[in-house]
Amino acid sequence: MSRRAALLAAIRRSDTNGYIFVLPYVIFFLAFVAYPLVFSFVLMFHRWNLVSPMEWVGSKNFIRLVQDPLFFKSLFNTLTFLAIHIPLQIFAALGFALLLNTRIRGRGFFRGIYFLPVVVSGVAVTILWQQLFSFDYGVLNSLLRLAGLGRVPWLIDANIAMPSIAVMATWKNVGIYIVLFLAGLQGIPRELYEAARIDGASPLRQFLYITFPMLNPTIIIIVVLSTIGGFSLFIEPYVLTGGGPMQSTLSGMLYIYNQAFYFGHMGYAATLGFVYAAVIFLVVTVQRRVIERDIAT
Repeated sequence: MSRRAALLAAIRRSDTNGYIFVLPYVIFFLAFVAYPLVFSFVLMFHRWNLVSPMEWVGSKNFIRLVQDPLFFKSLFNTLTFLAIHIPLQIFAALGFALLLNTRIRGRGFFRGIYFLPVVVSGVAVTILWQQLFSFDYGVLNSLLRLAGLGRVPWLIDANIAMPSIAVMATWKNVGIYIVLFLAGLQGIPRELYEAARIDGASPLRQFLYITFPMLNPTIIIIVVLSTIGGFSLFIEPYVLTGGGPMQSTLSGMLYIYNQAFYFGHMGYAATLGFVYAAVIFLVVTVQRRVIERDIAT
């Protein structure tokens, strides 16, 4: 066999091996991503309750959506959650990251402690905070009573319930964003700070003119991830409030879940899902442009 023929045979064997290694992921993608996506798209134009055969309804699901006050209520609740959660997430994560980026004792221990809630089950964390938020026997209200203050209806007041959930979600997820900020901080060249100190720049000016601009890519990533995570809000309102009181914590994902598995409106739930996906894309695009423009100026 000539060298050329041997080379071609080796290439064919390597191609075959590559296809074999890629095949499991291709099967996974087709079964759990491509097929559900296509089926959901078809489902938007049908009425189906998992029992009866699918019935073609055309654009009726979209007409129902634009006339559904609960859809707009859930969208408003989700945007309210994001308006509280994202700034709180960024400030908390950046503050802890700045502290952990300094030379303090037990830095590795604190990094692990702050990241621990991320790996704990979301249901377990939510049940824990349910006990903290309890009006009659919760730890928070017990501390308030010891301080001579009145109890706060954390989860039973329509004006306070969603901010309470936003605080809980921030505590649950802040660890991963601390890690991202730490990576961004450690990627900033130390020479920039040395030059700034030689020029007499204060720590505040170093942060404003070196740290913050250099963290621009990290901030964009965190805002995008927090937005996507916020639109996926489900476990917290489902366990803590069930969407109440007065639908004040009814998130988009919880509303989709209720329509699909509580009422059996699978076609309408698919329509809600695609519309929320479009809203997420629009919000993230606007956020990126605003953040990049503000930081650049």
